[in-house]
Amino acid sequence: MPWISESGPHLSREQILRVARAAADEARRRVCANPRRVLLLPPDITRMHSGCGWITEAFYNIFDDEADVHVIPTLGQHEPHTAEQNAAMFGQIPLDHIHVHDWIGGVREIGAISAEIVRRWTGGAADWPIPIALNTKVLDEPWDLIIHIGHVVPHEVLGFANHNKNYFIGLGGKATIRAAHMAAACCGIENNLGNLMTPVRRCFQLAEDEYLGHLPDFYVQVVLARDDSGALAHTGVHVGDDPETYLAAARQSRDQNITVLDEPLSKVVCVMQGDEFFSTWVANKAVYRTRMAIADGGELLVLAPGLRRFGEQPDVDRLIRKYGYPGTDRVMAAYRTRDELRDLAHAAAHLIHGSTEGRFRVRYAPGHLSAAEIEGVHYEFADLNEMLAKYRPDTLREGFHEIDGERIYFIPTPSAGLWATRRKLYERPTGFS
Repeated sequence: MPWISESGPHLSREQILRVARAAADEARRRVCANPRRVLLLPPDITRMHSGCGWITEAFYNIFDDEADVHVIPTLGQHEPHTAEQNAAMFGQIPLDHIHVHDWIGGVREIGAISAEIVRRWTGGAADWPIPIALNTKVLDEPWDLIIHIGHVVPHEVLGFANHNKNYFIGLGGKATIRAAHMAAACCGIENNLGNLMTPVRRCFQLAEDEYLGHLPDFYVQVVLARDDSGALAHTGVHVGDDPETYLAAARQSRDQNITVLDEPLSKVVCVMQGDEFFSTWVANKAVYRTRMAIADGGELLVLAPGLRRFGEQPDVDRLIRKYGYPGTDRVMAAYRTRDELRDLAHAAAHLIHGSTEGRFRVRYAPGHLSAAEIEGVHYEFADLNEMLAKYRPDTLREGFHEIDGERIYFIPTPSAGLWATRRKLYERPTGFS
């Protein structure tokens, strides 16, 4: 069970800092009485809105007087932070104590989840092993405490984000990331979203139990929801070192972060914040989190002022530009015959996740990409300035609006939740567990 669980309609900064101090005391009691080296593992800049950056800074300050404290943002294969981004997210933590995760050259393989287990847990959708390769700084340096700080929210691969996703994706190697993402894609994104224990999550839990039980770690899991003013507010903090810590946070997120609709939406307009989302690799959360709510023949308009590329890495960016988001059948046909897609299987999975299967339109209004670039990946283009002037998103709250005779549903932060019709959520093969 979690060591600490605190929830409420709007937890203040001081309440969360009090939980952080209590978590540190519990860690000294349960894990290491006198920690000398402490590692903090927060999310990257794409979770900046979660407040995990200033919570990480709080833990740094709690332990700084007694320990040598270091930070590794759990980037996965995302682009490393700039010094300015680290300062914006982590405050006064010294930059030389913030380290970059190298998902190719800075990992070591320590085992694998067998093809037999993957096949059984995915119902035969995937039939390959998932190698477990993790950050060498975590594995090879002596740590007295390892603290994961993360935001639990519906997620396209693992049902809900965070917990040991921090290890196996955030600090994982290329082999782990590509095998896990492709397995999840083969299970179907709409079967993963909002389920507490997806096939890949089960694989990661087994890997943690088998290979990481010796690490002195615990998890600080935060949940956010919109308050009465429409702003995102912290509503829960769950601290502990077991799967129940994740499940407590995920159940709360399931209750608070999933909007269930009686009828599908004909048009959704959403914003991917310009200081967090620079590629469709991450901005496509707008597609993932709304797809179960959009009507056949409907439209998703994504206002993305920060969008300047497609992939987080040059090789992935090149593949997205080459293949686009054409639908599962076309991606899988190419995957079976093209070495470049098998080598970057996580990119192939992303192409599947980002496709609408021809069911609805996606229009992107990017800050830094041309119409030709957007249309080249099988999306439609909209002019950002025109769309901002028409919809004025800074004046809208989540929900239905009539604008120039058009009925839209506005979502200010798609990455913070999941929207689905009752039928899509409850009648899918996996159910809503």
